[in-house]
Amino acid sequence: MIKLSKMTDYGVVIMSEMARIEGRVMTAPDLSLYTGLKVPTAAKILRLLAKNDLLVSIRGAHGGYRLDREPSKISIAEIVRVLEGPVAVTSCVDTSHDDCSVEECCPMRGGWEKINTAINAAMEEVTLADMTSVTPAPLPKSARGTENLTTSLNITE
Repeated sequence: MIKLSKMTDYGVVIMSEMARIEGRVMTAPDLSLYTGLKVPTAAKILRLLAKNDLLVSIRGAHGGYRLDREPSKISIAEIVRVLEGPVAVTSCVDTSHDDCSVEECCPMRGGWEKINTAINAAMEEVTLADMTSVTPAPLPKSARGTENLTTSLNITE
């Protein structure tokens, strides 16, 4: 099974949440509230994403992190590479840093490269904007369970 790590999944979740409102500055506790991730996990991912120029770190009392570019300019492949390293389905593809002991005589030699290229191309084509346009914004944890409160109390806007 080809599977991304939880950290990479969480990284895409964090980036998607940050992309929902253009220019929004968020902290690890903010993201924890909106995503359900633990604060230390969110903080670790934020540092990695900022170190690799996907986020900008803002210091000060109203500091935090914001996207470095528009969501339409950030590919999912970029996020995956920052958190996973290069995507390589086997050790014999060009982007792998592993050595294959049977590479010289393997009948699949070069065949996996086509699949690896296709997977990478697919992730390059999907942007952060694409990912945020298909999912509704979640309620912060503190607001969950209160969405039916206004209806049950007969409150209208």
